[in-house]
This record gives sequence, C-alpha cells and structure tokens, in this order.
Amino acid sequence: QVQLVESGGGLVQPGGSLRLSCAASGFTISSYTMKWYRQAPGKERELVALHTSGGSTHYSSSVKGRFTISRDNGKNTVYLQMNSLNPEDTAVYYCNGRLSPYDYWGQGTQVTVSS
Repeated sequence: QVQLVESGGGLVQPGGSLRLSCAASGFTISSYTMKWYRQAPGKERELVALHTSGGSTHYSSSVKGRFTISRDNGKNTVYLQMNSLNPEDTAVYYCNGRLSPYDYWGQGTQVTVSS
C-alpha cells in the first residue's frame, strides 16, 4: 500500500526556516519524480518544487533561491528545506508521487509564518 506521510510543519517567524519531511512506503522513491505542493486558504494548490529520479530539480519562481528539495533514497524520504520564510509561504504543504497512472498524496503539514 502506497503511503506518503509529511512532517515538520509548524509556526515560524518571518525570516525563519523549517525542514519538511515526506516519508514514503509501499514504493521506492528512487525510481520516481517526487514533488512538493502547497495550498493557501482560498487559493488553488500550486507546485512548489520537484526532484526527478535523475536528480534534476525545479522550483516555482516564488520559492527559488529560498527552498531546496532533496531526497534520501536510503531512508525513502523526500525533504523540503525552507529558508527566509515570509507570510506568503503560509499554507498546507503536500508531498506527491506519481506512480502512473495514479497520483499519491500525503495528508499535508501546516506551515504558518507569522510574528
């Protein structure tokens, strides 16, 4: 059974940092592109970052230079290091893996940036 479990969210002050984790089970992440999305209140879910099985990465323009996606294939876990956080980064963050033709999602982890 495929499962993705996010952790690491919380409340942080503007300018602070958080590291999100996404632990996968039921499949091996090394063979798949893994993604982080976020959804802010009243907004559509948006792609934040992706990491291909070949090691390429892509970031949305709003987080490029501040966020870093990485993976530890030995731990079957994907990470999102978030630095220089600002209130516009407040959202529920979701991990995604596409095992064609199915998309798998975690339950999400809340990130709140506020003073």
